[in-house]
Amino acid sequence: MKTKAVFDIFGQICQVPRPSKHEEQISKWLCDFAAAHGIEYVTDEAMNVIMRVPATAGYEDHEGVILQAHMDMVCEKNGDVQHDFMSDPIETFIDGDFLKAKGTTLGADDGIGIAMALAIITDPELPHPAIECLFTVDEETGLTGAMKLQDGMLRHKRLINIDSEDDGQIFIGCAGGIDTLAKMHYEPQTISNLQTTSNALAIKLRISGLLGGHSGDDINKGRANANQLIVWFLARIWPQTEVQLASINGGNLRNAIAREAQAVIAIPMAYKEQIRIEWNHFVAQMEGVFGEVEKDMRMELETTDMPDSFVPADKAYRLIMALCECPHGMVAMSKEMPGLVETSTNLASIKMKENDKSQMTNDKYFIEINTSQRSSIEASKHHLKWAVEQALSMACDEVTHGDGYPGWAPNPHSALLEVVKQAYTDLFKSEPQVLAIHAGLECGLFLEKYPYLDMVSVGPQMYGVHSPQERLSISSTERCFAWLCQTLKML
Repeated sequence: MKTKAVFDIFGQICQVPRPSKHEEQISKWLCDFAAAHGIEYVTDEAMNVIMRVPATAGYEDHEGVILQAHMDMVCEKNGDVQHDFMSDPIETFIDGDFLKAKGTTLGADDGIGIAMALAIITDPELPHPAIECLFTVDEETGLTGAMKLQDGMLRHKRLINIDSEDDGQIFIGCAGGIDTLAKMHYEPQTISNLQTTSNALAIKLRISGLLGGHSGDDINKGRANANQLIVWFLARIWPQTEVQLASINGGNLRNAIAREAQAVIAIPMAYKEQIRIEWNHFVAQMEGVFGEVEKDMRMELETTDMPDSFVPADKAYRLIMALCECPHGMVAMSKEMPGLVETSTNLASIKMKENDKSQMTNDKYFIEINTSQRSSIEASKHHLKWAVEQALSMACDEVTHGDGYPGWAPNPHSALLEVVKQAYTDLFKSEPQVLAIHAGLECGLFLEKYPYLDMVSVGPQMYGVHSPQERLSISSTERCFAWLCQTLKML
């Protein structure tokens, strides 16, 4: 394979744990890689790594370029897979044209971007101008590496972000985003506090097998959200069956659509058949709504051991109603760029927690809800943030918002864009698509600190990003790498 070096390096990266906010090992690995190859490098307080290589012969007077990718990966796994992302390597295998992982995310987002950049700067035969490789931390959960990048660290005025996931497409803009975190504190009730004491039935509800996926790229593809399905059913049965909520958990990461969720409830035995009938009706309805998309959706109801404690009934009811009101999914499409999602929100996770250190309450137990809002319109991003806050405030005593990150406004007159387009046409005898993306990229933050930057984003074809279904096209990786090499020759 022409891209053997790329996959060799990616294989090494897969051996290094790199969850978001835990990039110590991968940052050190990159520094060691640079030292082993005699490459100049610097790091900053955030653990970002910058490598610098000089221009090859004949390119000394050409303007330099920055190749950029992020170190961290989304850590998602199937429920039946034993894997510790803090210590275990990613186990990969080849299936036809695809590179996949065994029951976990692959981490090609954005490990393959790092691998391409490193393969380029260690190729002694590739002609290119001076190159800086910028590898940032924590792109997936806060863009903090890009936020903390210091002024003056970058020397060049052109940047190619290698963090896109669509073959033959050039991205010149992206959405901005902001996260919302809500908490509902409560004092658990024991079974002795409840009306359903002796003649009660405990039931576990479980949603699994959903596609999930990237909360930006996949939000408009009609996929189900496991959190929503659990909440919809609980709201459906709540007024008529004296439900008591023992637990509810679903989703994991703010930028992944929830694939799994479960709840444990207790009901009076008299409602046993009614619950089963309602569940069967609900399953049939959801299969009608999502069945064409969610081929492997599993919706299970089973009896279970009676829990020791429950959420107080009034708080549990308000929580379910608040979650029903909380928006999820695509909100608006762009009027300027056909086919581009303009605004969306993701009901990412619902988690039962304890030992909260909040100063607002002494309650030890709380339920935490994470959502993520995106929009290419700054005002719309904040309007949606407030809508989420209003909904969750029905039940939650804490609702806070993250700092957020800016969008990247498209520049259709970019000089770098013209070179990248021409390189693609020269290689493949067809025109690449030029688009904006609804997912968040670090480019908007780079532009705040380096407003003169001329930027584009490219990458090989991937599917199922941010889920255990993540897979990377091998043939597309070859094409993308050839495209990058051709671009550097032309620059």
